[in-house]
Amino acid sequence: MIVLGLILLLVGLLADIGILVTLGVILAIIGAVLALLGSTGRAVGGRNHWF
Repeated sequence: MIVLGLILLLVGLLADIGILVTLGVILAIIGAVLALLGSTGRAVGGRNHWF
């Protein structure tokens, strides 16, 4: 999710499309939060591991 957010952010910045920049930032933040929760051992979405 972090990678998708960064890709959308870069495409939005290069193409000057504001909605892609916004979506990219939101996805990157959500991905970072999920990665942080997963690294602490907390179950995310009812699952302990994401493969």
